Amino acid sequence: MAATVCPSVTATTPDEYRAQLERVTGFAGRIHLDVADGKFTPRPLIDLDKIWWPANVAADLHIMYQRPFEHVELIKTLHPQLVIVHAEADGDFISFATELHNHGMQAGVALLPETPAEVLKGALDYVDHVLIFSGTLGQFGGTADLTLLDKARRIREYKPTVEIGWDGGVSEHNIGQLVQAGVDVLNVGGHIHQAPDPRESYNTLKTLAEQRS
Repeated sequence: MAATVCPSVTATTPDEYRAQLERVTGFAGRIHLDVADGKFTPRPLIDLDKIWWPANVAADLHIMYQRPFEHVELIKTLHPQLVIVHAEADGDFISFATELHNHGMQAGVALLPETPAEVLKGALDYVDHVLIFSGTLGQFGGTADLTLLDKARRIREYKPTVEIGWDGGVSEHNIGQLVQAGVDVLNVGGHIHQAPDPRESYNTLKTLAEQRS
């Protein structure tokens, strides 16, 4: 199955959020929505209760909060297809993941660059998606540190069926290496949003991902 190019929406205000969302939902079937509390991250992003997306788009919700599990009831009303929280966040991930699964959502975990894959070994039975984070928390412009691909290989050894995502610095210059290393979902922010033609940038990445899958 071909790897998926998933445009990111990383906005600080409702107007910026709407502009980014409308920029990509005309051509992308799956999107990655970032929210951040300004505690886990250097700056806050749009509040969780302000996000939305078109009904015909699959949404992955990436919650960069220090205490994300306190918001489970709101998350259930939003009902994205996938909710990604950080392994470095506070709280009981297994109970959270169980609650998501009971309400028809998938559970994902993101790993910051310094966090080893081994921290997930005890929880992988509850994990549908692992996000290898190589970006800058809460903003576009990350760098793809390809040495972190070793995490993808280790995660795949621990759980061959898990979906693996990548966030940070995806471009036409490295997408082939990312896909060949086993990345299934390529979250792309600035490379699409800041391109002269976002649709063309997306289509180029999508073609390259399909060729290497």
